[in-house]
Amino acid sequence: MPGIKDHGTILVVDDLAANLRLLERLLALAGYSVVTAQGGAQALAAVADASPDLVLMDIRMPDLDGFSVCQAIKGKDSTRLLPVVLMTGSSERADRVRAIEAGADDFLTKPVDEIELKARVRSLVRLKRYTDDLDSAEAVILSLARTIEARDPYTEGHCERLARYAVIVGRRLGLPPEDLAALYRGGYLHDIGKIATPDSILSKPGPLTDDERELMKLHTTVGDHLCGTLRALARVRPIVRHHHERLDGSGYPDGLRGDAIPLLAQIIGVVDVFDALTTARPYKPAMSADAALEELRRDVSRGWRDARLVDTLATAVAAGELTEDGRSYRPEIQ
Repeated sequence: MPGIKDHGTILVVDDLAANLRLLERLLALAGYSVVTAQGGAQALAAVADASPDLVLMDIRMPDLDGFSVCQAIKGKDSTRLLPVVLMTGSSERADRVRAIEAGADDFLTKPVDEIELKARVRSLVRLKRYTDDLDSAEAVILSLARTIEARDPYTEGHCERLARYAVIVGRRLGLPPEDLAALYRGGYLHDIGKIATPDSILSKPGPLTDDERELMKLHTTVGDHLCGTLRALARVRPIVRHHHERLDGSGYPDGLRGDAIPLLAQIIGVVDVFDALTTARPYKPAMSADAALEELRRDVSRGWRDARLVDTLATAVAAGELTEDGRSYRPEIQ
């Protein structure tokens, strides 16, 4: 309506035209843009086309019911954070349980109370905006990581590979979703501190001097400091700081030993070495995966690496998992 501030876009789904008109009017008066769909199939198409901020959907529909549509929305990376409110004329407990199991963010009983409707929609749209802001911030940070990587043409694709390899290992270890999300981010951000490393060192086509090596080591603490300003990266900070530690205490920057080294940092450390060994550099050819794994096993015998992590990586390599499309390994971000 003219003169009313647009507070967001709501997709309203109901197979009854009268219900659509009523909800559309109520939400438009509250300042929302409204898109409507008369059925589950139309709803999924509208989600893709309109990119709504919230879906308000009836459960009982003749084609796809609200539970099925909600599950489809929550099952895709691109829409899993889209709030879904399911509505039904039934007050049965079983419907509420199914709504929760389908991933619904809220539940309303029809006939819908106007005040309750507006309050719940307002709250969920506000939460969606916060989520969008966090996603935007993460995209900027990951882009920065890629920019740093691009300073060295010989490390192209390194961040993506590490994120993928680390999640594969984490899944094989049975780690929870929040750890997989941290590994994914950590794969991209583990070397973000190299923003402070001079190009002359970062791109040097040969071994570093002792002084250059000490400057390079600073990327762990610089990266830790950069991540420390963002609460969303709290689980990533230990990865950034400690992925060059070794179990015998000979690593850096803090010389941590054994279990004092965070598990996620150890995983990134193992896959980082594997990727470095299997990637060509101006001063060395790429090793085969088998040769790289043998080198990592020598690291185990030196007391540097955890044998379980190296064995898990080897199992994934043998299963051909590291050669698959990395997009399928992106975990839900917690």
